[in-house]
Amino acid sequence: MGHPSRRSFLGLGGAAFALAFTSDLADPWTASADARTMARGDYPFRLGVASGDPLPDRVVLWTRLAPQPLEPLGGLPYQKIKVEWEIAEDEAFTRRVRHGSAWALPEYGHSVHVDATGLRPGRDYHYRFRAGGELSPVGRTRTAPAHDAGPEALRLAFASCASWQDGYYSAYRHLADEHPDVVFHLGDYIYEFGIVPTGGNRNTPVPEQFRVQCDTLDRYRVQYGLYKSDPDLQAAHHAAPWIVTWDDHEVLDNWAGRYGPGGDVTEQDYLVIRANAFRAFWENMPVRLPSVEGPDARIYRRFTFGDLAEFNVLDTRQYRDDQVCGDGQQVDCADRLDPARQMIGAEQEKWLLDGLGASRARWNVLAQQVAMMQLDFDAGPAQKLSMDLWDGYKAAKDRLLTGLVERRVSNPVVLTGDIHYNLAGDLRTNFDDPASPAVGVELVCTSVSSGGNGNANTGVPPGGSDPVNPHLRFSSYQRGYVSCEVTRSQWRADFRVVPYVDRPGAPVSTRASLVTLDGAPGLHAL
Repeated sequence: MGHPSRRSFLGLGGAAFALAFTSDLADPWTASADARTMARGDYPFRLGVASGDPLPDRVVLWTRLAPQPLEPLGGLPYQKIKVEWEIAEDEAFTRRVRHGSAWALPEYGHSVHVDATGLRPGRDYHYRFRAGGELSPVGRTRTAPAHDAGPEALRLAFASCASWQDGYYSAYRHLADEHPDVVFHLGDYIYEFGIVPTGGNRNTPVPEQFRVQCDTLDRYRVQYGLYKSDPDLQAAHHAAPWIVTWDDHEVLDNWAGRYGPGGDVTEQDYLVIRANAFRAFWENMPVRLPSVEGPDARIYRRFTFGDLAEFNVLDTRQYRDDQVCGDGQQVDCADRLDPARQMIGAEQEKWLLDGLGASRARWNVLAQQVAMMQLDFDAGPAQKLSMDLWDGYKAAKDRLLTGLVERRVSNPVVLTGDIHYNLAGDLRTNFDDPASPAVGVELVCTSVSSGGNGNANTGVPPGGSDPVNPHLRFSSYQRGYVSCEVTRSQWRADFRVVPYVDRPGAPVSTRASLVTLDGAPGLHAL
């Protein structure tokens, strides 16, 4: 059997996509390699390490061997490489609790995913890898509390939207310094766009292959290689376990289900591009292997932190209907009201509402991509709404918000990314009635870097009011992330911002702090 061509690994649509995620892919043409594979002395852990998807007894440990991250196979030959791993209770690894080895397969870009089991709940651990005689950086991770535990507090952070060429990742560095129990990344971890020769705001030249937009598996791989080479991003991964989901730019701008961009891209070609994007996402993220059905890969999932908080991680891209009225911001788009329109698909919607109804957690969280609260972008009498947000899928939003009320869900909190603004507001079943009671709250994090420096002089002050969107309690067009302290009595959100991203080393400050109290939906400024 001959060596497969590079192109044959780029076209993975339909049923072939399932093969892309087979954990025991047969590779009779693949020879194993040892330290001689990296005989040039190149350090293989230039993309750092990461952990994710924490459960009470296990966590996923990740690395990807890439001595040359901007090359399709990371500068390595097409051979599998043995990687050793270990996890310990201390950073010096004197109290090692688990260890083993895994193969870094070229079919998966020499990425490694280890589901380290047999751990104790609610504990800090440290982990590292070894390959080719080299040691990786040490990462810190933490397991979730036991399902029957009653934790008093949880510290988390969430972030989204980190365009490499738009600026530096100082926000990630400050997030790392906080050492949260868990980090949620809500999408746009990479952007599929080509990168200008100068590297944009970073003024860092990039090779020729970065000019074109991502479409092949090789192209997505080097995009991740560039992004994950950033030391501030690596620091954030090294500091805590991450729970991630995708939004649109991990694939294509504003993608919707199986609807591609049109033009010269056929639906079949689009599904191949989407499969390449999905596979590159898995190769580069600390997530468990997704279940696959045809060209779809399920990434919506649930994480329980004792009886304190339960997190429903959603996928608002893969199962949605196409955007109506030409997408963008529209006035009087009747098609958005169609009761048959789906945002998360019937199966995911049932899974979500059933899970919320059965939850015994005090705080019930939706970690998802696009703004759920109504956002009117016209200061005049006309109502101008985005067709890409939940506003473009009003019936689906109404079913969800009404479902929260009908099931008497305890303390709903929605965490959102995408929009490059900090936003905080109350969720209502009728946003057009300012007197309608709050049924939950939504916290929207701004971008890490996307959109450039931002503007500190715009927005709604904490606890202020917006006459156009009276349910808003805060907004700010700056860059940063959100840090949260969750206790049994309240959820506190600190909106952490940096003044610039066009140069490194930006300081961080808290632009706003808001709380919502147990049993009393609604946000209040501190």
